[in-house]
Amino acid sequence: MRPLSPDTMAIVKATAPALEKHGVAITTAMYRRLFENAEIAAMFDRAAQTSGEQPRRLAGAILAYARNIDKLQNLGSAVERMVLRHVQTGVKPEHYPHVAAALLPAIREVLGEDAAPDTVLAAWGEAYWMLADILIAAEAQAYEAATAA
Repeated sequence: MRPLSPDTMAIVKATAPALEKHGVAITTAMYRRLFENAEIAAMFDRAAQTSGEQPRRLAGAILAYARNIDKLQNLGSAVERMVLRHVQTGVKPEHYPHVAAALLPAIREVLGEDAAPDTVLAAWGEAYWMLADILIAAEAQAYEAATAA
């Protein structure tokens, strides 16, 4: 895993106020894009989508990530919960590109090009893949442990 540059971390942290204000709109737009893939849509709890619980939960996680991008140790328990949930629902490494392809355009769609120019999307792309690498590695260990048990 390649660490993020100070510039990338600064850009991601600087988006926190916009994420706080528009996070649910971003995650709602992201899920709309993501669920165009029926196989991925089937992995999700539809009630949590309909109630808005899942978009709110993800928006909160993204905001926490933006605020703590320079101190990821603060997110340990949140990452553990995500890994557990991902293993329960069968998330695999091949699902992560689909999420990136839905999330990054959703950020621009909601915030607009002025607030989310290419530099912001590039920083979020790097930040997303850093977190994805952490999750993928932890999920691989969890799958191995489950198989061994």
